[in-house]
Amino acid sequence: MKNSIKILFLFIGVSVFSQSPWTKEKGKFYTQISFTTIPNYDSLFGDPDYKTSGEISDNTIQLYGEYGFSDKTSLIVNLPLKLISINNSENPQSETFNKTALGNLEIGLKHNFYKKDWILSGQFSIEANTGSYDTASGIRTGYDAFTFTPLFLAGRSFGKTYVQSFIGANIRTNDYSSNFKIGGEVGRKITKSIWLIGFLDIVKSFENGNIVLPIENTLTGLYVNDQDYGAYGFKGIGEITSKFGITAGFGGAFFGNNVAKQAALNVGVYHKF
Repeated sequence: MKNSIKILFLFIGVSVFSQSPWTKEKGKFYTQISFTTIPNYDSLFGDPDYKTSGEISDNTIQLYGEYGFSDKTSLIVNLPLKLISINNSENPQSETFNKTALGNLEIGLKHNFYKKDWILSGQFSIEANTGSYDTASGIRTGYDAFTFTPLFLAGRSFGKTYVQSFIGANIRTNDYSSNFKIGGEVGRKITKSIWLIGFLDIVKSFENGNIVLPIENTLTGLYVNDQDYGAYGFKGIGEITSKFGITAGFGGAFFGNNVAKQAALNVGVYHKF
């Protein structure tokens, strides 16, 4: 239980929408900008757990968008900007490193193929190899690979309550391991304008890749191979108006490998057009 509030969990700000089976209406936009911070950690999950090369702060600004091509098909775009720093580094070149650069840009399509009591949809997205790497510090801002993500999505609304789930995989190139992923969430509208959401996300590596990364990179744990985790937590949505609102999230863990032992906090704002 000591580690139950600690996890590197990067997508709590957008997963409520990007892993939802509901599609946008034709011609409608949804946009969200969010900020995720994993501050001041120096320990990673492993077998056994191990220390990083310094005290790392991993921050991400994400712009997420969804557009309805039709009532059944939506375009999804996710643009992450990484802001990463290492302090008190053991690297002989410097005690402090900072890097701001793009992460892996993502684009995808979501299509609804059944819509009665249950909503059933499929989604396919591609993350481009747009991250960068700093050789001196070992800071990596995205996987050095393309990632293909097929998902099956299911959900249902029960008045003020909804449930949704997903199952799929991340298939990576460049000899990175691919992984299986599954998860779900339950949300309820607890007041006129506030939703409270509980979630569960599991990512498990297939351990089928043998990429050799620089030792400096492995000591940071940033976008290294065979990362997996079991995460749970809470998210909230505050509807300020029918088209504008705020989001917040917090993740916990019951297992992990090659990911940070630190809480990740997220805040964001969204607008519907």
